[in-house]
Amino acid sequence: MSEANSIRDRFNLAGKVAIITGASRGIGEAMARGMGEFGAKVVVSSRSQESVDAVAKDLGERGIEAMGIAAHAGREDELKALVDKTVKAWGGVDIVVNNAATNPVFGPSAELDEGAFNKIMVTNVYAPLALARAALPSMQQRGGGSVINIASIGGVTPEPMLAAYSASKAALISITKATAKEWGPDNVRVNAILPGLIKTKFARALWENEEMANEMIRMQAVKRLGVPDDIAGLAVFLASDAAAFCSGGLYVDDGGATI
Repeated sequence: MSEANSIRDRFNLAGKVAIITGASRGIGEAMARGMGEFGAKVVVSSRSQESVDAVAKDLGERGIEAMGIAAHAGREDELKALVDKTVKAWGGVDIVVNNAATNPVFGPSAELDEGAFNKIMVTNVYAPLALARAALPSMQQRGGGSVINIASIGGVTPEPMLAAYSASKAALISITKATAKEWGPDNVRVNAILPGLIKTKFARALWENEEMANEMIRMQAVKRLGVPDDIAGLAVFLASDAAAFCSGGLYVDDGGATI
């Protein structure tokens, strides 16, 4: 087999530029590290400049070219600035990972207030679309790209006490499919990863509840909590040319919870 046809080389992200939101910890940090290990230049983004600088410094010490750019996922002007700064520094954008999300409430739907609902929808639904479309012209100019939306199994199997969050992830799944159809002719692929229960600070309310965590694990085929690196490998695949024929897909990564 010639080198040009090597399956291994299709996972190579050298020369690619990736923007990853919510990347100061957890799944976002793991994906930034994973893509960097496969050769991508990585923009680490979250609300705190101090936090993203710390992650970028750590990645740099691992031999990964990375920089931190703070941006609030709920503010479209900051998302546009994130793309502009990336293009100015590194010439363009090839990969966008919409990982930033919020869930300020865990409780009955009957007690959900409008403010919390709107905040969830802006951050979890509108922001991913806003960032992806801000990066779209650069991807088109570079001949294509990959958008990866981090949804949730809650988007297909909603959980009680998480109605608004589940609804936001269902909406993100629909946006994933719609934009995949719209942007496919420009070789811009859009896919969604649906994590199950992952041991992160964001999901602490679930996995720190021993009864709830044990019930989730009981339902899974793989009898343990997920960890951020379980998601990172799948993200690297979807970002790479190994997934060149994958678009509009929903990739469940939940230990078999939704079988």
